[in-house]
Amino acid sequence: MPSQPAQSLVPMAETEKPPVKATPAGGTSAETIKQPQFPTFFPRLPAPLSTSDSYSSTALADVLNRTTHASMAKFTMGLSPASLLAAHFDWLIHLIEAPGKQIQLTEKAVRKLIRQHRFIFECVAQEGRAECCIEPLPQDRRFTGKEWQEWPFNVFYQSHLLAQQWWHVATTGVPGVSAQHERVLQFTTRQILDVFAPSNFAWTNPEVLAKAQSEGGRNFTRGFANFIDDWQRRTGGKPPIGAEDFQPGKQVAVTPGKVVYRNRLIELIQYAPATETVKPEPILIVPAWIMKYYILDLSPHNSMIKFLVDQGYTVFAISWKNPGPDDRDLCMDDYRTLGIMAALDAIATTTPDRKVHGVGYCLGGTLLSIASAALARNGGSPFQSLSFLAAQIDFEEPGELQLFIDESQLRFLEDMMWEQGFLDAKQMSGAFQMLRSNDLVWSRNMREYLMGERAPMIDLMAWNADSTRMPYRMHSQYLRSLYLNNDLAEGRFVVDGRPITINDIRRPVFCVGTERDHVAPWRSVYKWNLLTDTEVTFVLTNGGHNSGIVSEPGHPRRSYQAATRQTDDLYIDPDTWVSQTPKKEGSWWFEWVSWLNGHSGDEIRPPAIGNTEARLVDLADAPGTYVLQK
Repeated sequence: MPSQPAQSLVPMAETEKPPVKATPAGGTSAETIKQPQFPTFFPRLPAPLSTSDSYSSTALADVLNRTTHASMAKFTMGLSPASLLAAHFDWLIHLIEAPGKQIQLTEKAVRKLIRQHRFIFECVAQEGRAECCIEPLPQDRRFTGKEWQEWPFNVFYQSHLLAQQWWHVATTGVPGVSAQHERVLQFTTRQILDVFAPSNFAWTNPEVLAKAQSEGGRNFTRGFANFIDDWQRRTGGKPPIGAEDFQPGKQVAVTPGKVVYRNRLIELIQYAPATETVKPEPILIVPAWIMKYYILDLSPHNSMIKFLVDQGYTVFAISWKNPGPDDRDLCMDDYRTLGIMAALDAIATTTPDRKVHGVGYCLGGTLLSIASAALARNGGSPFQSLSFLAAQIDFEEPGELQLFIDESQLRFLEDMMWEQGFLDAKQMSGAFQMLRSNDLVWSRNMREYLMGERAPMIDLMAWNADSTRMPYRMHSQYLRSLYLNNDLAEGRFVVDGRPITINDIRRPVFCVGTERDHVAPWRSVYKWNLLTDTEVTFVLTNGGHNSGIVSEPGHPRRSYQAATRQTDDLYIDPDTWVSQTPKKEGSWWFEWVSWLNGHSGDEIRPPAIGNTEARLVDLADAPGTYVLQK
């Protein structure tokens, strides 16, 4: 058999280029144009059958990426290292390129050193006492005790505050650094500085030393016992000490009622009337599913639900299921349809031909606004009025939570949720605690582990420890559509295949913001006045995201401001609104009930609980079964 000619290993000469064929039209055929020939000393291999990656390699790469991120998240409390490093490199590179900023920081460092040394010399000259060279921020209560004004502890904390102030200047105002990276840098720098605050160590904290001296060190023995107890409870998945005294259905969430409807996502509770007559319009309360609903039904003295029932209202409340791995594919629209829409259908069978007062708290308020806008777009709304408690519709200014919202961070969170099917409560609580580490971490550690003092458990703290999970798909959609892209405020959020707009809501709105809200800052909540063309009554109350809402009558040191903007009124910016709106003492709950009464009809006899004909039967006593899920 004749052998095949051997493939040439000699490079093709430049003169041996194939001719170019002409097309019939006189042009050159694209198929026959040859690229310049480069010498090769190796035989040509046959072309691969496909240039795309195989399905198995793509899937393997995706799984490896996700599992790596999920493993890292266990050690970083859900924070993306790539996001943090990007922020620091952005700052460092632009700082290197800013000699003017470097000179400014050098000057400030020298001036602060001079102030520090002058303070030390004055302390020495005046037997340990001198006028402070820097005052703590108003919210910083770590160094308010009189012991901190004595030598040498005054030098310790003054030096710490000077360093803290210098680092604030160093991490802000660097030309070219993005606003997001600047916020991340400020946050991480503050966390590091807080770790090394003199209040966190026994030998630099005069209050701890005084306690140890008066008790002969027994405070350290109690503190160590507290630490061991807390560590065992955390590793064993048990609630904090004292939380067992506030169990739903026994000490909290005890307002009488029945579960009249249940699906895979909600239980709908109808509360028993407390008055002979009620307003004809029932109230539907939509809490956030990031928390258990009974924050609005705590102890009898501070239960908002009991307060509304006592004021003559028929109250329904949604109790969300605590999702598990099987619920990983629940989406935002499932929460709208299986939650709010299913509840409205059930209420319509119990109180037919009656409008509903919708009330949404936190994330539940955002979902309520979505459902209300979709119903209004479709030509009809079952709502008589809408009340939103610490609920945002515009996420351009979401407060310090925006530190965790960028593409890198969201991908990291998604991979963490992808592995387990949900976002665990412990992973969420870690991020929230870091936002207020002085109050929620270091001050608590100092008090319980160094001073040996246990703060008494209260119902709100016990509820906060009874946390929930977030489904993978829903939480990813929520963060991307609302926080990252701000689709709801900008008219891009899609419901049933079409975008909705908040501007379609025409029902009267009662909106509450709280002064110290780290989750829904009140200026962001105030944007209800900017994005709607309806009557808006805005209330600003003191307190935080939870304590400001649970503001029962008789609570000491409560105050609020309230004003109504009619449809034709001109817009007033939030700072002007605060300066010109008078402050009222007491609970805003009475202001709210007065507003609800003004949008309600004449009283009628209370409706029956449930509707047997519609199969809305007594499924369980309040608070139901979903709230008990761990």
